[in-house]
Amino acid sequence: MELLVVLKALGDETRYAMYRELASSPSPLSAADLGNMLDLHPNTVRLHLDRLRDAGLVEAEAVHRGTVGRPQHLYSLAPGAPGLGFDPPAHALLAGLLAALAERSGADGAEAVAIGRSWGVEAAKRTKSSSCLGVLAAELDRLGFEPAADEPVDDTTTVAFLHCPFRELAEAYPDLVCNLHRGICEGVVARAGGGIVEGFSMLYDPEPCQVSVGLR
Repeated sequence: MELLVVLKALGDETRYAMYRELASSPSPLSAADLGNMLDLHPNTVRLHLDRLRDAGLVEAEAVHRGTVGRPQHLYSLAPGAPGLGFDPPAHALLAGLLAALAERSGADGAEAVAIGRSWGVEAAKRTKSSSCLGVLAAELDRLGFEPAADEPVDDTTTVAFLHCPFRELAEAYPDLVCNLHRGICEGVVARAGGGIVEGFSMLYDPEPCQVSVGLR
């Protein structure tokens, strides 16, 4: 990798910002992802990505999601590309790698729910609260979801997640990560008793990122 080529490629402020996002992300990003992060049109993003690819800094992987049309391209740093100090923390990187491994190994949403449920049951044992919703809110808050419960309607309470600590991974692997979160909620509620998860809205649902708990 020629130093002068690298410096010219990263000398542009926009390309540098895109490179920083790619270097710090635990999972590959699409042109649309980068466009949303940097408030740029995807076509503009693709032009800059082409320049970074020509410099050997970025590589692209075509991902077929089983839909008609062109495959989506996901971008990440090329092997040997400098991290420039933006590398994600080791635990975030490991989570991204494990999610990729799980998907390639054929893991599905049902398996993710089962694993999350088992974890949620154990987590609820450590949380002290007098109510099912209290236990769930405490655990979600501990994990960083910033739960916000609505007023109950017909003994059903909807808890929204104001922040998702798994968001980057959820955008890359929604079926696995969102179902893992669903399983955690189901396990916590089941262990706490007094309620049941009646619905769970995922990242790409019309009303995303919330769980509905029916109280018994």
